Amino acid sequence: MKRRVNVIGVGMTKFAKPGASAEYYEMAREAGRNALADAAVPYDRIEQAYVGYVYGDSTCGQRAVYELGLTGIPVVNVNNNCSTGSTALWLARQAVESGAAECVLALGFEKMEKGALGSKFTDREPPLGQHVQVMGDLQGMDQAPIAAQMFGGAGREYRWQYGARRETFGKISEKARDHASRNPYALFNEKLSLEQIMAAEPVFDPLTRFQCCPPTCGAGAAILCSDDFAKKHKIKGAVYIAAQSMTTDYPSSFQPQSMIKMVGYDMTAAAARQVYEQSGVGPEDVQVVELHDCFTANELLTYEALGLCPEGGAEKFIWDGDNTYGGKYVTNPSGGLLSKGHPLGATGLAQCTELVWQLRGTADRRQVEGARVALQHNLGLGGACVVTMYRRD
Repeated sequence: MKRRVNVIGVGMTKFAKPGASAEYYEMAREAGRNALADAAVPYDRIEQAYVGYVYGDSTCGQRAVYELGLTGIPVVNVNNNCSTGSTALWLARQAVESGAAECVLALGFEKMEKGALGSKFTDREPPLGQHVQVMGDLQGMDQAPIAAQMFGGAGREYRWQYGARRETFGKISEKARDHASRNPYALFNEKLSLEQIMAAEPVFDPLTRFQCCPPTCGAGAAILCSDDFAKKHKIKGAVYIAAQSMTTDYPSSFQPQSMIKMVGYDMTAAAARQVYEQSGVGPEDVQVVELHDCFTANELLTYEALGLCPEGGAEKFIWDGDNTYGGKYVTNPSGGLLSKGHPLGATGLAQCTELVWQLRGTADRRQVEGARVALQHNLGLGGACVVTMYRRD
């Protein structure tokens, strides 16, 4: 019988630009200690650790965890591209849910270099020699990073299909900067106007520079436990994982030729459906969402894939303000990847941290009033998508 899995401790570092951060193991130590202190659990009660990062040697997870203690526990190193942090969380949840462990650590970190996202985001070659092309004029493609080509191409396809304006994508970045201005952990705290965003250096139409997430350094952590462990340690009212799903690519990711499909739309839609089915709760019951806004185009697509609005309805959803405070959902109250930053291995656990704070009612100026159900979406091309639903009853 599956057991309920509680998130009893979370922690993260303030995200930093490449060259301005501590060493990866120092960031991991800070995030891990914050999570342990938040849970009020000593490290020697942790039975397993799942540690995610993309850049590093094969056992960087051990080097990071040893900063917390040397207790001989199993340490599993995880690399699933941009969904690495939530993949570590997915594995930790399975360990507790199955009864293999009572209390588990999920830890993620990244120390990135300037320009890293241009090359590492994906080396995504379709299988069996299939080649998916961005539809339309690809002039300037050789100057843009591969990730921007792919997500920008998906944005172009959406525009051609539904007639969306370029400014609609810029509105997402404006919202991200506004939210991040309230978050002391975010990389960028300065607000930007829509005019500033649209006037910024073009990267790959419809994306400008401020519509692309920056390479970032940072760490995040979460402590997961069973109900029995929580009861023994007198932990009450914990946030718990109501449902979680990981999906990978389907044949439809590569055929028919579609950049929207190529950047993970079907993975996201399938994972979301599974989460709603597992939990018995639909998108209409969610108040707050942390989703994978590596580029504004992906946030727009993800609204529809998660069922937050109808297909083709994202532009109205954005301009009506249904993606921010006062609307139907508050998406990325942290500022998201666009403004909080995107240290690949830490991103999923930073999302988890923000949503746990939201459901506890401790998110300070970012607090979403009445938040009881939260949804997390973390995407890695190559590919893997993890969608997680959190609740606090």
